[in-house]
Parts: sequence; structure tokens; C-alpha cells
Amino acid sequence: MQTAYTKTKILITVMTYPHPSQEYQELVCTAGVTEDGKWVRLYPIDYRYRPSHQKFRKYQWIEVELAEQGSENDQRKESHRPSLDAIRLLGEPLKPKNNWQDRRKIIDKLPLHTVKELKDLYDEDKTSLGVVRPTRVLDLKIEELDPDWKPAQQQALSQLKLFDPQPKHLAKIPFKFSYVFECEDSSKPHNAMITDWELGVLYLKEVDRLGSKQQAAESVKNKFLNELCHPSKDTLFFMGTAFPYNTWIVIGVFWPPKALPKTSPENLQVEIDF
Repeated sequence: MQTAYTKTKILITVMTYPHPSQEYQELVCTAGVTEDGKWVRLYPIDYRYRPSHQKFRKYQWIEVELAEQGSENDQRKESHRPSLDAIRLLGEPLKPKNNWQDRRKIIDKLPLHTVKELKDLYDEDKTSLGVVRPTRVLDLKIEELDPDWKPAQQQALSQLKLFDPQPKHLAKIPFKFSYVFECEDSSKPHNAMITDWELGVLYLKEVDRLGSKQQAAESVKNKFLNELCHPSKDTLFFMGTAFPYNTWIVIGVFWPPKALPKTSPENLQVEIDF
């Protein structure tokens, strides 16, 4: 039976660091929001092997044809298999100008949950993506990992593809970074690994700049804890489940500046100047 696809517009909000895949060489967990505010997970996406005209960026609208579900084993509510060759970019990514106004128009409409609520929703109907506003971010934990890919992972990364015979190098991030945070209904702090691609890219750049893996990891911690979660930011966590174990992890961070109260002197000055 031929798979039916539906053309869909999606604002990409989540791209995680690539991971090895036996079937697809490597994959990037990709998710976004449709025009009517529904979460969608695109799986599989071999992002680095896509042609340049299909390499979308975060906060960019795309058009893609989606199957009703993801892979046969992935029964999560939001997972859909994309027709990779049908991906089309729609304009430029939304910029963070004017206090992230263009991005907030979409993100602010999404329902907010606590981690407990998301876990309950997963048990209820396999909801596996959502937005959490932490009440307190306590720490960003750093744990050392094996610096090398496992043999099976290395084999997956080095396999030849039919139309791209040169496999691309994928650096292993030798640390696990996890947010420690509370929600309004937390009985104890949550520990959730963060897999945002931007974290991995920042780590690799800092290794090049500082020449030390440990110092690079601390620099990442400073950025993702002290800047992205600073009290002046309206920080939200995009959270999703890690297949197949369905553990909730942080797959992206939304960190616009907090909106100024309408009666604040700063806001009055802006209105007068305008």
C-alpha cells in the first residue's frame, strides 16, 4: 500500500546534535510547530546530507510532505515521516530582533506544562513534545562520557551512501550536559539532559578557542546556565522524549528577554521615542 503524504508548513524550533544511525548513517532530531500550533517531529532527517537548498535553520518556516506516522516502531503522537526530497524552505529564519517578537508570536501561543504534566500526557495519549517554563534553574551538570563512538556507531558513521560516497566526520561530544531545575509542582528537582545542536557546536568552537575540553565544557555551562537562564530572560525549555526509552530531555531552549511592564519608565521612553 502506497504511503499517503500531506503537505504541511512547519516552523522549525528544535534541532539536536546529530547521532549515529545504523539505517540512516546519522540523524538529527528535528521538531517544529505547524501553522495551527501543533507540534510535529520530523523523523528521519539526515540533515548534514541534505542538499544546500534543503538545509533549513531554526525558526525558519518550511514546507514538507508528511506521512501520518513516523517509523513503524515510533508510536509517539507527534512523529511523522517526511518525504525528504519534498522539503522546501519558505523565506528567511525569523530573527530575534525587537525582543524576539516574531518568534514569540508563535511560541507564546503554545501551552505550557510542568514535567509531571508532560509525563502524564505521555501516559495518556503518547504526547512526546511540549514546552516547560522552569520556576528555578539550579544548575547545569557536566558528566564525562567516553570520548569515542562505540564500534557499531563508528561503523554506522563510516558507511558509504549511494549518492554521497564520502562520509562526513561527526565529532563526539565527550560530556553529558543536564539541566537541574524545578517546576511549580516539583517535589524534587528534575534532571534532564540537553541535546541542543547549538550546545554541541558551541562546545566544539570553545575547544578550538581554549585548547582544553574541560574549559570548553565550563564555557558551555556558563552560556547555557548563566546567560540563557539569567533572571532577565523568559526562559522556556522545549522538551521531548528520547526514543525508545521515552525519557524526557531538553531538546532546545527559548530565551527571549522578559517583556517590560507597560507602566515601566523604560517602556514609556520607547513609546515616546517612537
